Amino acid sequence: MPELPEVETVRRGLAAKILGQRFVAVEQRRADLRYPLPDDLPNRLVGRTVEAIDRRAKYLLLRLDDGMVLMIHLGMSGRMLLADGRQDPGPHDHLIFMTDDGTSVTFNDVRRFGMVDLVSSNALAAYPALASLGPEPLGDDFTPTVLSASLNGKRTPIKAALLDQRVVAGLGNIYVCEALFDAGISPRRLAKTVVGARAERLVPAIKSVLDRAIAVGGSSLRDYVQASGELGYFQHEWAVYGREGQPCKGCDCDWEANGGVQRLVQSNRSTFYCPRRQR
Repeated sequence: MPELPEVETVRRGLAAKILGQRFVAVEQRRADLRYPLPDDLPNRLVGRTVEAIDRRAKYLLLRLDDGMVLMIHLGMSGRMLLADGRQDPGPHDHLIFMTDDGTSVTFNDVRRFGMVDLVSSNALAAYPALASLGPEPLGDDFTPTVLSASLNGKRTPIKAALLDQRVVAGLGNIYVCEALFDAGISPRRLAKTVVGARAERLVPAIKSVLDRAIAVGGSSLRDYVQASGELGYFQHEWAVYGREGQPCKGCDCDWEANGGVQRLVQSNRSTFYCPRRQR
């Protein structure tokens, strides 16, 4: 599933091309994705201008000039692909948006786990998928103090706590593994112990990992590509994720003697870590 850096990369790609543009045609090629698409969606979008493109966690929010917000989640395999002029649709191209400067935006989703909704901006904060989200990890309000307060008393492993969208919004498996490595914190450690000094290390590590990933277009794993169609490149910088038995980048442990990066399963997801560096 595309994680925060991938969604933010898509947001920036869309903003560069369609911000301030008006939808002149919308082609809907099926009635549903993960959920049914909004009633009469094409007619409700045609003529509307995109005034802002935001992101909340892993949701894209296209704010329109009539006060409505086109809300998009990429799911497991969704892509938002830009092109000059309308392209012949493929079998997994479910929505095609045309703007007044001739740009097309195609929502492609092989597995159809994505979602699209149309929500009033006044109702957005109460939208069920957004209402309980924690702070944005790249925002100024995500601080060691805030994280410590959220983790205080939690007996779940820190890895599971960071994947809880109520603790911090938008983090996924790849970037939690990488941030815990950077901070030198074991994914097995109970969340309640990652307060104070450990939170002081972890928050900047999370921000750094996300910033570095966004700078190179995110990680291309399976289906993800940028809005331009280009791959992301952060997978080449992973220190531990997907590197079981290999040396962890930037670590001075004797990986040949100790077995290199280790993998364990937590909450049915693979966790990669260095047991020598991460305590």
